[in-house]
Formats: sequence, structure tokens, C-alpha cells
Amino acid sequence: MKCSMGDSQSELGVIHPLKPVYLHGDNKASIMDYKPMINIKPFGQCKSLLNPVVAAATAANFGKLQPMPCIPNTTMPWMAGKMNVLIKKQPALMNNDKLMCLWSGLIEIVDEGQES
Repeated sequence: MKCSMGDSQSELGVIHPLKPVYLHGDNKASIMDYKPMINIKPFGQCKSLLNPVVAAATAANFGKLQPMPCIPNTTMPWMAGKMNVLIKKQPALMNNDKLMCLWSGLIEIVDEGQES
């Protein structure tokens, strides 16, 4: 995955502790796999001034942007999903779905990890 406000990519964490759903040996994700630090890992350094840590560091740097470590702040499920394919009774996550971070970042899937 990548975030428009981060400087590096991250991997989606898919954790279904009780009954994971597998397809071709891989754990499958739904639109509900959006929890910060569990499903959505940091994206390196954040450059969004809506992130209070970045804003404070930038202010302390006399207004010059000061990126700070990314702590994702995702509060809503992924947008879209495959409505006719359910994972744990929720729409399956697809490679063109989007997720918003409250710090104004747009999170997208860069590589779905499936073999061609």
C-alpha cells in the first residue's frame, strides 16, 4: 500500500484470529480491515500538516515542513469493496479500493500480492 502523505510503502495486515479466510493459500481481506497499526501500518514519514505532530514540528521549524513518523489514523472502512464476494460477511477488499486517513492521506493498494 501507499499513502499520499507518506514517504514509503507499507503492507496490509490481515488478521482473522478465529477463522481466517484463505484463497490460494493467502489470507483474504475485507473492507473492515482498516484498523490503524493492526491492518494499516505506518508509511514512513508523514508530511500532512493536518497531523498534529507534523504541524507542531513544522511550527517549531519556523514554518518549514518537518515530516514526522507516520501513525495512521483510519476510522472508516475501505471505500467500495466487492459486494458479491463476502469475507466474514463483509465485502471483499479489491485492489482498486481506497482508504482515507484523517490526516488527509489517501491510501491505495499498489500491489495486491496475487500471482498472475
